[in-house]
Amino acid sequence: MPGDAAKADNQGRKRRTLTAFLKEEAAAKGFDICRITHPDAIPQAPERLRQFLAAGAHGTMDWLAETAERRSDPRVLWSEVRSIVLFGMNYAPEDDPREVLARRDRGAISVYARNRDYHDVVKGRLKEIATRFAARAGEDVKVFVDTAPVMEKPLAEKAGIGWQGKHTNLVSREFGSWLFLGSLFTTAELDLDEPERDHCGSCRACLDACPTDAFPAPYRIDARRCISYLTIEHKGSIAPELRPLIGNRIYGCDDCLAACPWNKFARSASEMKLQARDDLREPELSFLLTLDDPGFRAFFSGSPVKRIGRDRFVRNALIAAGNSGEKSLIEVCKALAADASPTVRGMAVWALSRLISSADLAVFAR
Repeated sequence: MPGDAAKADNQGRKRRTLTAFLKEEAAAKGFDICRITHPDAIPQAPERLRQFLAAGAHGTMDWLAETAERRSDPRVLWSEVRSIVLFGMNYAPEDDPREVLARRDRGAISVYARNRDYHDVVKGRLKEIATRFAARAGEDVKVFVDTAPVMEKPLAEKAGIGWQGKHTNLVSREFGSWLFLGSLFTTAELDLDEPERDHCGSCRACLDACPTDAFPAPYRIDARRCISYLTIEHKGSIAPELRPLIGNRIYGCDDCLAACPWNKFARSASEMKLQARDDLREPELSFLLTLDDPGFRAFFSGSPVKRIGRDRFVRNALIAAGNSGEKSLIEVCKALAADASPTVRGMAVWALSRLISSADLAVFAR
């Protein structure tokens, strides 16, 4: 009927107008890519998540199991959502982040944590976009940046931003492995983008690069062996057999990301707040090991590193010290063997066991 055709035409025009508005706003706010998918785009997610949890591969991240139902189905999280908009912000480093691994007296901090907390940067921009979009569209919106049970990587693949590589992280043909993701859920009907297909082929560079063999198979990760999990999420002591494999990685690990051949197309981040602070590129272990709680909080002000707390961070730095072979770190490790934190004390003794002889360690222990 003519009336129905006119209504459909108006609806299509509104979708196109709102879609174009969103993408223009995204570019204006510093996002490098913006794509759209629908809330039913990841029907395979619940079973994949169930298998991951059943294997215990999430380690002590109990919140993954607690939020599994909402995490695997966007409509459970918000029943009224009609469109999901994914935003990507490039944070690629200027140099290969693995270069610092050869400098054993320095600490290696993951690229994403070398400046401002990306949650603050990305969410602030998304809220601005959401406010303007809601006013323009007359529709409801919600924004998420790793702050709610949203499976952003599978949704980003369905939206066409990239694909989940064999290391389970998102890979983009344009930005390689270096994209921060945020999402906007809305009740508005928007034009959808085509999904991206897997371009990994026979490559296994990311799998072979993992120092701790955290990938039992392509596209599967065991967090319990992942250095990012061990140095960030895991509380308490780290298993002795894994400590030597951590090297000088004191917060996160970029090895599987940096190994991806698609990074050759990436350009360094343009957002100043995401570019590395000079003092976080290759910080000296001798300095980091002297940080008390106020000093730790001050040095990592605004950085995501601050969220793990001083004791867990010094635990990581002590592992790096033990792996360094640097005799100059013996005295500070001895001082930390009397620290108030049991975790720090235990790791200080382990570090000393790697830096001094058994006889000297026995004398010190007495």
